Amino acid sequence: MIEAPYVKDMIDRCEFDTIYHEHLCYFSLTALAALFGRHGLAVANVERIPVHGGSLRVFARRPGTWSPERAVLDLLGEEAAWGVAEPAAYDAFALRVTELRAELVALLEGLKRDGARIAAYGAAAKGSTLLNVFGIGAETIDFVVDRSTVKVGRYMPGVHLRIDPPERLLDEMPDYLLLLAWNLADEVMAQQGEYRRRGGRFIVPVPVPEVIS
Repeated sequence: MIEAPYVKDMIDRCEFDTIYHEHLCYFSLTALAALFGRHGLAVANVERIPVHGGSLRVFARRPGTWSPERAVLDLLGEEAAWGVAEPAAYDAFALRVTELRAELVALLEGLKRDGARIAAYGAAAKGSTLLNVFGIGAETIDFVVDRSTVKVGRYMPGVHLRIDPPERLLDEMPDYLLLLAWNLADEVMAQQGEYRRRGGRFIVPVPVPEVIS
């Protein structure tokens, strides 16, 4: 049994910022079935799980008198219809990331022109990926906050934004908080309830930029 990040979920949800040093490879069941086949194994069952924005839990065994579970055949069929073996799905993903960059940058630039102050939440690897791929730095973001004490006082790689504790949000009350850890949006917004009650608003960047009051 193995678990692996699932390429179709990542592409369908435009989760480009989950691609970084810990997650270099994204797999389809089609690819994994071929991989197992080259080593004398066959896929017996598969489960889709939400870890890392969407993963596969794959069960493989030596071929014999057994047949694969229906979930295996269904997912292989779904991937084939999606175009797993064709460049089009991946080309469309690249285009969507470019469009998302334009949408988010335009939103942030418009808010800055109107005099808004913007901070960011989440000094995780995915946040660093998003900021660097989209070219968003100190010209747009005033500071970054994170609950991790080992990150406080350090800086986001590439964009050199200082990381401070979340208490700074209430001290300075930026108008908007860009959720770099957007996969934890509900949790972060619950934690920052007082910031929200005071009028702070949140920006969820993926899969489509959304402002939440």
